[in-house]
Amino acid sequence: MDYKDYYETLGVDRKASQDEIKKGYRKLAMKYHPDKNPDDKDAEEKFKEINEAHQVLSDPEKRARYDRLGSSYSQWQERGAPGDFNWNNWTGGASRGGGRRVQYEDAFGGAGGMGSMSDFFEAIFGMGGMGGGVRGAGASQNPRAHRQRFEQPVSISLAEAHNGAIRILESEGKQVQVKIPAGAKTGTKVRVKGKAPGGGDLYLKINVGGNAQLERKNDDLYTNVDVDVFTALLGGKAQVKTLNGNLSLTIPAGTQPEQKMRLSGRGMPKLRNPKEKGDLYVRVKVNIPKNLSKEQKKLLVEAAGKK
Repeated sequence: MDYKDYYETLGVDRKASQDEIKKGYRKLAMKYHPDKNPDDKDAEEKFKEINEAHQVLSDPEKRARYDRLGSSYSQWQERGAPGDFNWNNWTGGASRGGGRRVQYEDAFGGAGGMGSMSDFFEAIFGMGGMGGGVRGAGASQNPRAHRQRFEQPVSISLAEAHNGAIRILESEGKQVQVKIPAGAKTGTKVRVKGKAPGGGDLYLKINVGGNAQLERKNDDLYTNVDVDVFTALLGGKAQVKTLNGNLSLTIPAGTQPEQKMRLSGRGMPKLRNPKEKGDLYVRVKVNIPKNLSKEQKKLLVEAAGKK
C-alpha cells in the first residue's frame, strides 16, 4: 500500500493552521471542480484526492493519527531498513466494509456529491475513524480488510488498450484470467479481488506501450498521412492506418501542408464508458517531388502564370 501525503496534495505545510488548510482546499477544489472540468477524468480524480486530504486534515483526531503515521513512515524511510513498511501497526483497528463514500463540503457552497475514498484512507481510518458526513454500505467487520494487497506491473500494447485484453496470471499454483478493460491507460489499476497470496487483493498496474504510427493523448489519437502535392492541390483519397485497420480519408482540394483533420469517435474508448470514444487527428504531410518531367514542369509554369 502506498503512503499518501495529504499535506502535499493540498499544497500546505505540515504545521499549517486549520484556516490555511481550508484555504488551500478551497483554492484547489474550485480549480478541479467537476462543474469547471466537465468530462475531464484526470481533474475528477484530482478533485477526489483533494477532498480526501481535506477530510483527514480538517478533523483534529484523524489529523493527529495521520501525523503519527507520517512520522513513523519518515523514520522508516531514513533508516533504509530492508522490507516493506509495517502497516499492521496502523491498520489493526480499521474496519473498511467496502464501498465507502464520503460527502464533502462543496467549494462552491453547500454540500457536495459523494466520492469514493482510497484504500489508504479506509485502511488507516476505517469506519470508526471517519466521523460525521460519511455513509457506507456493510459496516460490519470484514475479515478481508487487513489482508495485504499486491501490485503486479503488466504491459499491454496500444491496440490492446483500445480493444481490451486478457492476461493469465498464476497465484499460489492457480491460474487466474484477468480482463483488462478497453480504454486502460498507463497507471490504470485493475483489481482482482481475493486472488493475491493469503486471500488479499491483486492489483494489475497497467503500462501501455508506444505505437510507431499513433500517438495517444488522453482518449485522443494523433497520426500523420503522406500525400503528394497533386492530391493536396486537386483533392483525392489517402489511406490512414488506425487500430481498426486502414481508413480511407478524403483529402479536399487545396489542402495545406500540416493541415489537421479531426475524425470524431475514432480515438480510444473512454475507460468508464467504452461506448464513447475520443477523436483521431490526422496531420497531412505533403510530399514535394524533386524530379518533375518536362510536361509536368510546363503545366506548373503555366498554372503559375510564368513564362
